[in-house]
Amino acid sequence: MAGFQLLGLDESQFAGLFELDDGQLARRGILRRFADESPGFPCRISLQDAAVGEELLLLSFLHQPAGSPYRACGPIFVRRGARQARLGPGEVPGYVSGRLISLRAYDSADLMIAAEVCEGVDVAAWLEAQFADRAVAYVHLHNARPGCFACRVERARG
Repeated sequence: MAGFQLLGLDESQFAGLFELDDGQLARRGILRRFADESPGFPCRISLQDAAVGEELLLLSFLHQPAGSPYRACGPIFVRRGARQARLGPGEVPGYVSGRLISLRAYDSADLMIAAEVCEGVDVAAWLEAQFADRAVAYVHLHNARPGCFACRVERARG
C-alpha cells in the first residue's frame, strides 16, 4: 500500500470570495481570472487544471503556516465551484505528473529535511522513499517553474 496521500485545499477557506466584485477582490489583493489555456491554471482545491473559460481567483495563500523559518505564502489559483480533491493513497493526478515539481519534506518541527526537483512522473517514487523515513511528517509540492505551492502530501492513514 502506498505510504502517501496528496491533499487538495478545503474549499470552505475561500467561501464567498467568488461573490465579491472585482473592486472588493482587489482590496484584498485577489484577482479574478478566466483560464485561456489548459493546462496552465492549476486549482489547489480540486488538484485539476481549469478548463478554458473557467473562472478562477488568483490570491496569496499561507501554505506553510508553521512557526518556523520555513513559514511561507505564495500565489495560488482556485476554481469557482471546486470541491476538495479526495485522492486515494499513492494517487498522483495529471495536475502533478505533467509538471516539473519541487518537493520539500518537513519533520514534526516544521523544518525542511529533504528536497528535490523532478519530473512529475517521478513524484510517486520520491514520496514513497521519503515517507519510508519516519522523520518525514509531511511534504509540500511546488510547481518548479513558476514556483507556486501545488499541494500538501501526508502519510497515508491505515
